[in-house]
Amino acid sequence: MKEIYYNSTRGLKQNFTASKAILQGIALDGGLFVPDRIPSIDEEELMSFKHMDFKQLSLQISKKFFTDFSDDELKKCIDMAYDGKFESDEIVPLNGAGDVFYLELFHGPTLAFKDIALCLLPHLMRTSAGKQNLHKDIVILTATSGDTGKAALEGFADVDGTKVVVFFPEEGVSSVQKKQMLTQKGRNVKVVGINGNFDDAQREVKRIFNNTELREELEKKSYIFSSANSINIGRLIPQIVYYFHGYMELVRRGEIKFGEKINFAVPTGNFGDILAAYYAKKMGLPVNKLLCASNENKVLCDFLNSGVYDARREFLVTISPSMDILISSNLERFIYDISGRDDVTVKNLMNDLSEYGKYKINRQMEEKMNTFYGGFATDEETRQSIKEVFDNYRYLMDPHTSVAYSVYKKYLQDTDDSTKTIVVSTASPFKFTRSVMGALDDRYNSKDDFQLMEVMSKVTGLRIPKPVEKLSECKIIHNTVCEIDQMESEVKTFLK
Repeated sequence: MKEIYYNSTRGLKQNFTASKAILQGIALDGGLFVPDRIPSIDEEELMSFKHMDFKQLSLQISKKFFTDFSDDELKKCIDMAYDGKFESDEIVPLNGAGDVFYLELFHGPTLAFKDIALCLLPHLMRTSAGKQNLHKDIVILTATSGDTGKAALEGFADVDGTKVVVFFPEEGVSSVQKKQMLTQKGRNVKVVGINGNFDDAQREVKRIFNNTELREELEKKSYIFSSANSINIGRLIPQIVYYFHGYMELVRRGEIKFGEKINFAVPTGNFGDILAAYYAKKMGLPVNKLLCASNENKVLCDFLNSGVYDARREFLVTISPSMDILISSNLERFIYDISGRDDVTVKNLMNDLSEYGKYKINRQMEEKMNTFYGGFATDEETRQSIKEVFDNYRYLMDPHTSVAYSVYKKYLQDTDDSTKTIVVSTASPFKFTRSVMGALDDRYNSKDDFQLMEVMSKVTGLRIPKPVEKLSECKIIHNTVCEIDQMESEVKTFLK
């Protein structure tokens, strides 16, 4: 198999192997690592996927991108990642409700889709460190809009040779998400709330990453920075797997014929999850349309419909907080692809975004976005969809999944497309009990999020997931809140 190398979307050519790109996380010029080609899968190999479980599929996809890892190394990482942490043996079960299928990515230890990749990433990093003869501690520096933080903390807690610092918007996550992070145990973890939103946290984390003086200071103390966000290519590639898995499950059930195209409706704020679907399509997965579902922070929806990315707008706090994002980092990788891998164009557009808060792509690039349908849902539409699907099918969605379902309904109104569709279900409703139960009946509004877990279980017949069953009783361990300009100081203090 031909080796795949990784370079920056902004032009820095270093031809990194996968292991080196995974360790570094982000390119030194501020760009994101991208593979020098997207590996393709022919029809015969794709057919063989029909007989594979999730772990076997994970190996087949990973080995195509991480070409400096041996099969044995990857298999060991995958076996350790998916070793019983998930409450479903299928890892990502597919459930049908009416004419729609839901790919449930929330059966891991933190009840969100981030678990799929973040259970694997620590093992990829440790293996990468060995391959690169690295004898330094890896400092995982992460901004989170709610789910990545806990998944990173859970994945890296007490992993030798790593330290984890997570920043989250103090007022921008659900009560359950916050309690999950603030109660995280581990001798190597630090959780900090910030007085700001996710974009503020993400922007400052990137600035810290690109602070050459700080990086050199830390290297002298045997630390290197890396990331657990999907800006890290080691986070992004494992997400490709579940799109192949969902497709093959439809084939196995006889819902579609092999080779028949399907749609995916994906709720996204940072564009990482839907970019993984786009990569899957480029590899050869039969995909018709990718429905990019935004909440009222609809910067991605507007971009896909106009070619203009404009972040100069009010930041809204919604009931789907993990999507409350105005600067979608992974969109840079997509821009790089549709520009014909033109790093000069990407760099200019990213400079425009930094300087003016907006950019516009050219017509040739716009014409390459036809795989996508961009739509958004208001909070009220999100609530209505939660109630509609539960009342009609007894299937309970979290708000993010409901955003995707709402956009799918709009897509049906706008088109005559009868293609089978999988809605990507990114989080458990038990992480957002107030929003979900309030959508079903406003009489639940007087109870707190943790009391509503019991209510949700009784009303729906769903068992409270083990990871949050005793969460209300857990002791708060992390209680630091800081201003945005104090984030670097918090990192230094933690690393002493």
